Amino acid sequence: MQEKIKLRLPVVVEGKYDRLRLQELIDGTVIETGGFGIFRDQERLSMLRALAEKTGIIILTDSDRAGFMIRNYIRSAIPDARQVVNLYIPDVFGKERRKAAPSKEGKLGVEGFSVADLYEIFRKAGVLDGVSPPAPADPITKADLFSLGLSGGERSGYKRAALLKKMGLPERLTAKGLLPVLNTLLTREELAELVKSLDEEDAGCGR
Repeated sequence: MQEKIKLRLPVVVEGKYDRLRLQELIDGTVIETGGFGIFRDQERLSMLRALAEKTGIIILTDSDRAGFMIRNYIRSAIPDARQVVNLYIPDVFGKERRKAAPSKEGKLGVEGFSVADLYEIFRKAGVLDGVSPPAPADPITKADLFSLGLSGGERSGYKRAALLKKMGLPERLTAKGLLPVLNTLLTREELAELVKSLDEEDAGCGR
């Protein structure tokens, strides 16, 4: 059985069942947005802003369109991007046990992932010590994404999609949103090696 992890940073999720799943893993604060209710709940948004300013917050919403809308709304309400740690679940198609049918996009939400899988997401992001991951000494930049063909080129969208799939990240993640995630998970050298391996796989397929 997975031991609970202690987190100083509150974790923001969409709904009740996401919260219940996270509480199986986390010894800390888990806050629901009430789904799209956050768009009408200025008091809750103000609370999230205050928490972000005091300790920072972790956002872990679903990887579908709705989840990204909620994530981006909260993120845009917090002036200092350094106060937000964005965690992402991968695109996994399926249905949660309690539901009669899959979601509109057919992807599992946070509640559909096992505690072990969620633990790995937190571990890889470097937040298990309860604090925001440290800023990298030599961060990956927009120029790096361009030089590696992940932005600004004809096939950049294709290469970025292949990278997202390889890393288990959601397909809706934009080039702008990808940059801080890469800086959390990889060094510049590791990214270059990963892109090189993807290019070699691509060449082997004759594309």
